[in-house]
Amino acid sequence: MRTLFAKILLWFWCTLAITVVGSAFISALSVNRNYSDTEAPAARLVMFELEEARSAYETGGRPALQAFLDTLQRVYRAQGVLTDERGRDVLTGVDRSDLVRRAGQSQTMPFIRVGSALIARHADDGRYWFFFITPRPNVGPWFLAPEHIFVMAVAVLLCYWLAYHLTRPVRKLQKAVERFGRGDLSARAGSTRRDELGQLARTFDRMAGRIETLLAAERRLLLDISHELRSPLARLGVAVELARSGENLDSALNRIQKESDRLNALVGQLLQVTRAEGDPNSLRRDPMRLDELVQQLVEESGLEAAAHGCTVTYARREPALVEGDPELLRRAIENVIRNAIRYAPPESSVEVATARRNGTAVVDVRDQGPGVPEEALPRLFDAFYRVDSDRNRNSGGIGLGLSIARRAIELHKGTIRARNVHPGLEVELEIPVVQGQGLPAGTQQ
Repeated sequence: MRTLFAKILLWFWCTLAITVVGSAFISALSVNRNYSDTEAPAARLVMFELEEARSAYETGGRPALQAFLDTLQRVYRAQGVLTDERGRDVLTGVDRSDLVRRAGQSQTMPFIRVGSALIARHADDGRYWFFFITPRPNVGPWFLAPEHIFVMAVAVLLCYWLAYHLTRPVRKLQKAVERFGRGDLSARAGSTRRDELGQLARTFDRMAGRIETLLAAERRLLLDISHELRSPLARLGVAVELARSGENLDSALNRIQKESDRLNALVGQLLQVTRAEGDPNSLRRDPMRLDELVQQLVEESGLEAAAHGCTVTYARREPALVEGDPELLRRAIENVIRNAIRYAPPESSVEVATARRNGTAVVDVRDQGPGVPEEALPRLFDAFYRVDSDRNRNSGGIGLGLSIARRAIELHKGTIRARNVHPGLEVELEIPVVQGQGLPAGTQQ
């Protein structure tokens, strides 16, 4: 009785059992009351039988009375007894005063008696008693018919199904909570019900998803920082030792400044993306012109491209209004452009284009470099992943730029993908455009 299932099952079954038994009980009580009520049809029928038995006895004697009682037994399957005023059977001469005493007892609760039912009537002149004795063939309480037992059996099955239906999602939720508590952050209740229990399960799923996201973002941040800070910190230590020795002090200080700036930029990018992943509700949703942002990034990338001996051109521009965090989108697109510049051959051009396609704004960045092996394309946006031939940090970067770009674009419900175009690598970013809002007046589509 400690489980909710058992409590619900027992509660509903007891309620239905009380209803069925009570209904049968009241029906039986009504029948008994009809017999005790002298004006009721059943009582008047017994009175009629008394008069018929008396008439048969007085006119035809014992043979006529015996014939009447036999007919009564055959038709009603009940026994009839006619006695004199003292209770002696006029047919057999047997003393039946016990029937007179039973008839004189209180009839307040006649339905609780065990054995045959007795209905007695006294002649108006007091000379005769007539007793109508009916058997009670039902197994168990006499007021319950087999139909009542069948109804209660069906009620038990329905109650079992109802209790199972109500407690099944609770058991599933309990198992999901236990798994989640043991560290399985992927545990979900997965309920499709539309009632309160389904809402509770979906609330738990949202909570579990939120906690999983927060913990995953925290672990990713710790992994990223612990993985990537070691090398800059080691180089900082070497530069500090060189500065202390006094040899080539300017070079050591420049190296310290360079590594500090590198660490600051790295931590800033990681923290910003991790914060947005951990709390998607904190992500800014400002309307912005994506084509204008790309224009600014193309202009700002000119100096870096010139240092690598290449150029960045805005090959095609279509206006597009998107909604999101300007700084995150800036970092995502900038990382893709800088990655293209890093691998662009000298005297080549990195082509950047914006377009609108099927309700999305598309930013396309293509370089003229060697591309990447086809088997490396699926992992190109993984953190710290770099193609084997480019694992030199002086040229290959730290392997976080495209990973941060992917995470930033996915936070904006967009997608990012790469493909070889021979020559070069093409990276395509898709971001949903703002629906129902037009572009500023005078903008050329």
